[in-house]
Amino acid sequence: MELVVQRLRQAFRSGRSRPLRFRLQQLEALRRMVREREKDILAAIAADLCKSELNAFSHEVITILAEVDFMLENLPEWVTAKPVKKNLLTMLDEVYVQPEPLGVVLIIGAWNYPFVLTMQPLLGAIAAGNAAIVKPSELSENTAKILAKLLPQYLDQDLYAVINGGVEETTELLKHRFDHILYTGNTAVGKIVMEAAAKHLTPVTLELGGKSPCYIDKDCDLDIACRRITWGKYLNCGQTCIAPDYILCEASLQNQIVQKMKETLKEFYGENTKESPDYERIINLRHFKRIQSLLEGQKIAFGGDTDETTRYVAPTVLIDVDPASRVMQEEIFGPILPIVPVKNVDEAINFINEREKPLALYIFSHNNKLIRRVIEETSSGGVTGNDVIMHFTLNSLPFGGVDWILLKNYPG
Repeated sequence: MELVVQRLRQAFRSGRSRPLRFRLQQLEALRRMVREREKDILAAIAADLCKSELNAFSHEVITILAEVDFMLENLPEWVTAKPVKKNLLTMLDEVYVQPEPLGVVLIIGAWNYPFVLTMQPLLGAIAAGNAAIVKPSELSENTAKILAKLLPQYLDQDLYAVINGGVEETTELLKHRFDHILYTGNTAVGKIVMEAAAKHLTPVTLELGGKSPCYIDKDCDLDIACRRITWGKYLNCGQTCIAPDYILCEASLQNQIVQKMKETLKEFYGENTKESPDYERIINLRHFKRIQSLLEGQKIAFGGDTDETTRYVAPTVLIDVDPASRVMQEEIFGPILPIVPVKNVDEAINFINEREKPLALYIFSHNNKLIRRVIEETSSGGVTGNDVIMHFTLNSLPFGGVDWILLKNYPG
């Protein structure tokens, strides 16, 4: 590993990665890789998460292709020095801000969207003129293997490397000094990454998820709300960092929400969700058992079925959930949706503010003043009104959290 880090640092110091032309060539090479090896990439994602070809393409591949196109179009402007305002002492001087690469970047990928969440930071690192070591998640082993196979075939091997392995390999990597570290995953590992980075004063980008609330006002289009929440929650079997984690609503809405979501699920996945090609599986047995244990002692409105042999957990809704219960103490990251009754929007706002600041917040209401009030009186990484997840699709918006959820915004 030390030899790999040294090789990349030596190549970076040679200046090869700095010219705009080189960066554009590497980005174009990645686009060519995705297009030429699309079938292999989709097969790897399917093997890891039981994801259909259509879902794998729409959830991951198309995002990367769009990101590359966006960077190729804008990179010449991004790398250009930006003149800044002068003062009386510098009126005759040339004053500007020049973007420059940091050096050697370490990217520790995630398993829930193993292709896009590893490739996105890599695209950013290349566009910024850095060298990069990519460490894919060992939990999505098939995607990790295909990345280790393909990336060296298309990218400059002296500047970009892939290292596969588990905890031991990641721990060894973190002993080395990098110029930036990007990690996507859980809070416990995030703390380990940050502690290791602190020894070298290395800046970090940590995307650690959290519990994203969804408030449903009684004055809303409940059909649309339930349809969009159902899509966002059970997308990728609930294994999405900005999925709605729980619902806050008045108690009188619970039964209506349950019924409408139940009907929507049948439309999305058919009578038997387990047989649907569009419904994924939990990544591994450890996470399956963790999610299964969250059902204990809960009032299940529908769902709750599990199958350990296939790591299947049915789309599930819980009602009358006690805020002190375990399912409300940790990010669920699975297809379980608790409904916590509140008296009104005041109580909902207090509920949100008494907890860690969420990565995302969703509000469904016809009342724009209410939506504005919730936005103004809470703090979160991003907010979407009358929909879920959509803010993530905009390149014009930064994606990030507050405090411990995300220490720096990315992509961009």
